[in-house]
Amino acid sequence: MKLVLHTFQLPLRHTFTITHESRDVQPTLVVELQHEGHSGYGEATETPYYGIHLSGLIAALRACQPEIEAFQFGTPEALYEQMNGLPAFARCALDVAAHDLFGKLHGQPLYRLWGLDPARNPLTDYTIGMASPQKMVAKMQEMPFPLYKIKLTGTPDDPGLVRHLRQHTDAVFRVDANTGWTADQAIAYAPVLQSLGVEFIEQPLRPADTAGMKRVFRESVLPVIADESCQTEPDVAACEGLFHGVNIKLMKCGGLTPARRMIADARRRGLQVMVGCMTESNIGCSAIAQLLPLLDYVDMDGILLVDDRISAGVTIDYGRVHYAAENGTGATLLATNPV
Repeated sequence: MKLVLHTFQLPLRHTFTITHESRDVQPTLVVELQHEGHSGYGEATETPYYGIHLSGLIAALRACQPEIEAFQFGTPEALYEQMNGLPAFARCALDVAAHDLFGKLHGQPLYRLWGLDPARNPLTDYTIGMASPQKMVAKMQEMPFPLYKIKLTGTPDDPGLVRHLRQHTDAVFRVDANTGWTADQAIAYAPVLQSLGVEFIEQPLRPADTAGMKRVFRESVLPVIADESCQTEPDVAACEGLFHGVNIKLMKCGGLTPARRMIADARRRGLQVMVGCMTESNIGCSAIAQLLPLLDYVDMDGILLVDDRISAGVTIDYGRVHYAAENGTGATLLATNPV
């Protein structure tokens, strides 16, 4: 097996702003595993507010390259367990590449190998990053969608902003406070947001504020979904009694292998399940798509937020995800930039 690393700078269609940062370009690393005439692809994006930089990802994978290339490939899960020293984002890219390779070697899409039925897959939302109200309306008008995920600013103006956006669309809203609220704000805003057609609130408080989340969980009239509070496998149990559901990110948890275990654990605990993206290309989004039959909600609009000229895979039509014809994750790398 051969490991090849590619780096790319993905232009964003609009400046993307959340409470942590703003950016116009998304640096990304694509991991390619070559074996028996096939290539499997996985991806990890640079994410400075989590301390993730391409240089660190590359260094971590290079350090393990001899071990990776000597691995006798059988299952992605076996490789995942052997690479337990890698940081999560790098481990994710490798794990997804191994899953993609596994599907291609076996001549089937992953969801089919897993015995999943895509007939009732959830629609994906489209994210409206923080901007002036006028720019946020313009983004909605540019991309008509049945579901919008609205990034809020963590200020008393948040309900008014949602009210303004509601005047311009009948779409279902989801709001993401990105840890920007207090418990009092979340509880007070929830009835207003509910009246404005908001489906749920994502991560209203900082992860450390468990006492506040207990209050919000008890008193909010809207469901609350964990994001920053649910990054790795043990976090699912910690979210029980604080949130109604969890948003799992492949890069944060380490890939498809742990994500599937987290989904199963969440179901056992009666939690709703969402999977989100990290503004990646079709390499990452096509991997997320394999999990769709297991999910209540999905946020996999990365390929709509970036000018993705480096990859092909799933397509999205008014929120509905269509699988590619290729096996594995369905992703194909259209450009190369080995490092």
